[in-house]
Amino acid sequence: MRTDPVLTLAQWFSPSFPIGAFAYSHGLEQAIADGRIVDAATLSDWIETVLRQGSGHNDAVFLAAAYHGDAVQIDAYARAFMASKERVMEADLQGDAFCKITTSLTGYDLRGLTYPVAVGRAACLADLPLHLTISMYLQALVSSLVSVGVRLIPIGQTEGHQIIATFAPLCSQIAEIAKAGDLATLTSTAFLSDIAAMRHETLTTRVFRT
Repeated sequence: MRTDPVLTLAQWFSPSFPIGAFAYSHGLEQAIADGRIVDAATLSDWIETVLRQGSGHNDAVFLAAAYHGDAVQIDAYARAFMASKERVMEADLQGDAFCKITTSLTGYDLRGLTYPVAVGRAACLADLPLHLTISMYLQALVSSLVSVGVRLIPIGQTEGHQIIATFAPLCSQIAEIAKAGDLATLTSTAFLSDIAAMRHETLTTRVFRT
C-alpha cells in the first residue's frame, strides 16, 4: 500500500525527524547578537529576505534540479554556490543525517548529498509531488528560523506561529517558481544573511552550530 505523500513529507519535515535542524540558526544567532533583529517584525523581514533573495529560494531551485536530474552534479553546484563555510557545514551535516535516516526507512541509496539536494533526490525516488515537497521544505525552514527567534529574541509562541502562517502563501509561490529546477534562476542578494553566517563562526557565546 502506497503511503499518502502528505504524510511522508510531514514526517520528513517534522521537528522529530533526526536531522538536527534545531541545532542550526542559519546565521540568525549572529544577527540577533548584533541587534539587527529585536522583535517579530524584524524577524519577519529577515526571513522574507532569506526566502525571496537568499538561500531559501536557492535551496528550492537545487531541490527541484535534483528531482529532475543528476543529484551528484547538482550537489557539487549547490556546494559551490553557498556563501560561507558555516552554510556548507549546515547543509552538509543535515544532508548526511537526512540521507542516513531516509535510506534506513526506504532502502534508497542516498549518500553524500547536501540537504536540499538529498530531499529532491529522495522525493523523486518516492514519486512525491514536487510543488508540495518544496513548499513544505520552505515552511520547515521558516519554522526553524522562527524557533531561533522564539528562543533568543525572545518572542512568544503565538507571535512565532503567526509568522509561520503569514509565510505559507510565499512558500507555495516560491515553490511554483522554482519547480522547473532552472539553475539560471539562482540568485543571492541576501547579503546581510550571508555575512551573518560568516561572522557566526567567531561569535563568542553560541547556542547554535551555525
